[in-house]
Amino acid sequence: MQIDGSTEIYGIIGNPVAHSLSPIMHNSAFEALGLNKIYVAFPATNAAKALAGCRALGVRGLSVTIPHKETVLEHIDSIDPVAEKIGAVNTLIFAEDKKIHGLNTDWIGANRALAEKLDLQGKRILLLGAGGSAKAIGFGLLEAGARVIVASRTEGRLKTLAETLACDWIHLDEIDRVQADCLVNATSVGMRPLENASLVPAISLENFPVVMDIVYAPLETRLLREAKSAGCEVINGLSMLLYQGVAQFEAWTGEDAPVEVMRAALINMIS
Repeated sequence: MQIDGSTEIYGIIGNPVAHSLSPIMHNSAFEALGLNKIYVAFPATNAAKALAGCRALGVRGLSVTIPHKETVLEHIDSIDPVAEKIGAVNTLIFAEDKKIHGLNTDWIGANRALAEKLDLQGKRILLLGAGGSAKAIGFGLLEAGARVIVASRTEGRLKTLAETLACDWIHLDEIDRVQADCLVNATSVGMRPLENASLVPAISLENFPVVMDIVYAPLETRLLREAKSAGCEVINGLSMLLYQGVAQFEAWTGEDAPVEVMRAALINMIS
């Protein structure tokens, strides 16, 4: 890629961001389509200052990660309706007049990943977790017409999320009593260095024909290994990461994303 005075700049803000796979994913896509654009990681501890700097420098789009998905809301000009419900954004689009529009593609990524295995309309989904990821995925599932049940180890946050989503909830230790079309782990349990941990007893997995884990390091978590052994169809965290990035790319460029190029770039980095 030849960088020159007309190269458009995109990036990710957060703290930390050195580990992010977004640069390799998006730069591979830009290169595949011959677009004069580049995507870089911007370590940022102050969201307001980061956005002011990006406005001034003519940055065209940003991914937003921890801890800024909620704090940036005070500093943008408009927000997508679903992102407003979620109360967090992970994608910013900078218009020609420097106004910033926020949206959330996390839920789009989860829905597209799940859509490879099942039609979400009318399906019963057990969602594990009560944090930001679970909230985004929960709203996305509701948008797709699914029926959501949330489960967590933390009762206070669990009840708050259930009220926000207007859905049922259960304690995590009641999971063996639940049957659903799909189970989604929206927690970090199973992520390195705790890859031998799982929130779901292996014996309960036969109650869920499809199991998805948003963790992508490792690519096959203990949950997914045990789900496979129980005969479930499984979806790893790379799929959600990929499809939320695909939605970002298409929002920024107006082009159809080279999905398989982006997938290959991610697999190459994770493997």
